[in-house]
Amino acid sequence: MDVAVIGLGLIGGSVLRALASAGHRVLGYDADPATRATARTAAAQAPANGRWQVARTVRDAVARVELVVIAVPLPAVSGVLDDLASAGYTGLVTDVTSIKGPVQALVDRHLRAGPDRLAGFVGGHPMAGRETSGFGAADPSLFTGCAWVLCLEPGSTSLADWLELAVLITGLNARVVPAVADEHDRAVAAVSHVPHLLASALAAVAADDPLAGTLGAGSFRDGTRVAATRPDLVAAMCGGNAAAVGPALDAVLDALARARAALDTADPIDALRSWLRPGSAARLAWPPRGGTPVELPAEPDALLRLGRAGGWLTRVADDRRTVTAVRPARHDPA
Repeated sequence: MDVAVIGLGLIGGSVLRALASAGHRVLGYDADPATRATARTAAAQAPANGRWQVARTVRDAVARVELVVIAVPLPAVSGVLDDLASAGYTGLVTDVTSIKGPVQALVDRHLRAGPDRLAGFVGGHPMAGRETSGFGAADPSLFTGCAWVLCLEPGSTSLADWLELAVLITGLNARVVPAVADEHDRAVAAVSHVPHLLASALAAVAADDPLAGTLGAGSFRDGTRVAATRPDLVAAMCGGNAAAVGPALDAVLDALARARAALDTADPIDALRSWLRPGSAARLAWPPRGGTPVELPAEPDALLRLGRAGGWLTRVADDRRTVTAVRPARHDPA
């Protein structure tokens, strides 16, 4: 497949490298000239069968491709969509932004505002971020085994487009998770966006104590790892999903308030033991273990039921009529 990747940071650069390594013809573009230069140098050093090209403009990048992957932060998405519209691009578009509702709204406004449909769109989000950023951190194996959400919006998403992307992404050894945008945004608020806020708060509070900095070890390292992410990226991610992040953060603050109250009881050890048990059990059961693969019809209702059950698909049949799906195995507590 001929693919253009717009935005060559960690995720975009990794998509570029992964697709090129899988044999696709890939062009990349980044608004930063230095990033484009770095990507060109890396292409020249890549194996001959895994190279890519770097375009000078968005128009050049998308001129002859079948798919465009938008891999820029949320504040830059509208500009890229305007570039696609002005270029008259009519192929398939996806994105890797960590929030889906606002991106879908931007697509409707910039690519579908008139009577003519300029391009097909399937929102996407690979759950594979790291605290490092930039093209230099890009890794073609970043998506191996990761959950990659593809949004399947009833009445809006073309099933044929969705399956086309599912074929491409499972070809990168990722697990495709069907979802609708608002359910995705609520889920990632809890498991991605709020953890970034908590990590940042913990790191900032501990920074006031030099002794604590010296004594910090495994729990501090693991609990604050994502606090090293560029603040502008976290702000765009959490602020762009404010409607879902707010309630998710409130739920965590309420839980922490109960832990704080437990410290003031007559027997704080016993009170904390009770408070800690649910979280311990939840963490021991994560990540979900896959059950026995089954064949499901490649139909929107069946695919969305799979996603809501925490399942994923690993293959799309050649005739696009069925998918190989996996649901989480039932967890038996010890």
